Amino acid sequence: MLNVAVLMGRFVADPELRQTPSGVSVTSFTLAVDRSYVKPGTERQADFIDIVAWRSTAEFVCKYFRKGQLAAVQGSIQTRTYTDKNGIKRKAFEIVADNVHFAEPKRSADASVNAAHSSSPAKQSASSASNEAPAKEQQSAPAYTNGNTDDFEEIPSDDDLPF
Repeated sequence: MLNVAVLMGRFVADPELRQTPSGVSVTSFTLAVDRSYVKPGTERQADFIDIVAWRSTAEFVCKYFRKGQLAAVQGSIQTRTYTDKNGIKRKAFEIVADNVHFAEPKRSADASVNAAHSSSPAKQSASSASNEAPAKEQQSAPAYTNGNTDDFEEIPSDDDLPF
């Protein structure tokens, strides 16, 4: 049998850590997952998927994720039945998370850090002179320019490769 679910979406709310009566950590959260298609003339739709995480995964999620953050979740689909307050039998579907991963750079989740990326190099070097630790956090990825192909050396082919 195979029951694997992999989702990428944004947290709808901040996750909250709870404990079972026996002391096991658990959290439930919802991811807004965009559909991969858009009907012509309409806006993109999203599905809201309920997810539950247990033990160390729950603690990790509650410690590092907040509302609006993009996350990748790997787990399995689980169903459960219950009776609602009106006595009607219902079925719930949810993802039991085995792994939750960051799906965007940490800096893109914080608008104030994004503003630092757009500042001039002179401003960044001035801040690095005053305080080295924040400067490391503010450094952006190196800028790459189109290189000259003359910088590369052609490697002769070797027909004796084992594959």
